[in-house]
This record gives sequence, structure tokens and C-alpha cells, in this order.
Amino acid sequence: MLARTSRKFFAPLAAALIGLGGAVLPASAADTVMVGGEDMFPSKNIIENAVNSKAHTTLVAAVKAAGLVETLSGPGPFTVFAPTNDAFENLPEGTVETLLKEENKDQLTGVLTYHVIPSRVDSTTLENAMAKRGSVRYKTVNGGLLTFKANGNNVIVEDANGNVANISIVDVFQSNGVIHVIDTVLLPE
Repeated sequence: MLARTSRKFFAPLAAALIGLGGAVLPASAADTVMVGGEDMFPSKNIIENAVNSKAHTTLVAAVKAAGLVETLSGPGPFTVFAPTNDAFENLPEGTVETLLKEENKDQLTGVLTYHVIPSRVDSTTLENAMAKRGSVRYKTVNGGLLTFKANGNNVIVEDANGNVANISIVDVFQSNGVIHVIDTVLLPE
């Protein structure tokens, strides 16, 4: 199941999480990965899987409020950096409630689309790009940039404001892309 554990950047992360009993790295895009207590099936799209994750109920509510369900159910490919409920809870008090208001839909959409790259970027792609350049930047659907770099044996994602997210689960393959679970909500400029 862990064919990728020899990978330079993701192996220590995988080993640490496996020690906690979590499935982290699928051997192939055909394997399921458990996220939020539920299996994520590669035959389903991003939305069909995300709605089942108990760790992503805030993200799913935000995607629905922003009107992005149809988009993220589409053919893609997309790479989604999915903040957990805990990540949303770590935002300043009232932030989520404010973003979910109808009058703030454009701002919510901007934050959510900042977590989406309009192509498939799996751990192998990230690792290869970082091996060549040390760090790598990807343009998101909202037009902003995310920076990926090694931090010891882990890969971090840095937003335009210098906020850093750790990738806790990689390569959750979907029929229309891939999800990576992160521990911080990334914010555009």
C-alpha cells in the first residue's frame, strides 16, 4: 500500500502518520485513502468524496455557499488543498461566519479558489519540481500564487501573506483531480 514511502519529502510524513494509524499514500491512483473517517474513492469526483469527510464539513459548507459545487464536480483536472475544520477554527473569531454571508460571496469564492490549482499536481509532480528548483510556485484558479518548499522532511505551502500550511495527507486521487489535506486556511493577497 505504501509504494511511495521511499520518496525524499513525503516518506517521513507518511511514516509518522501511519504510526498514528492513518492511511496516507496510496500505491496508485486506483487506491482509496481514508480522510475524515471515510474512504475517498478515486472513481468519485472531488465533491462526491468531500461531502463524506467529517474533517471537512466547514469546507463543504463554504463550497456550497460560494456556488462552487458544480465547478468542482466538473471534469477538471483540479488540485485542491483542503483545509480541515480545525484549520477554519484557527481563523480569527467570526471570520468563517462573515465569509458565509451572502454579501461576502465574492470574497469567499476568492479564498476557496485560492486553494485550487487548475491542473493535477500530485506528490510526485511537486517533488520533481522542488528537486529541480528548491521551491516551486503554482498559479491558483483565483490568479494568486502558492509556493511549495521543503521544510526539513515535510513539504509546506505558503500563501501570498506568508501563512504556512502543512500537508497532512497527500495524493487523495479523484476522478477529476487530486486532493491534499492541509492544516491552515490559505489567504490570497
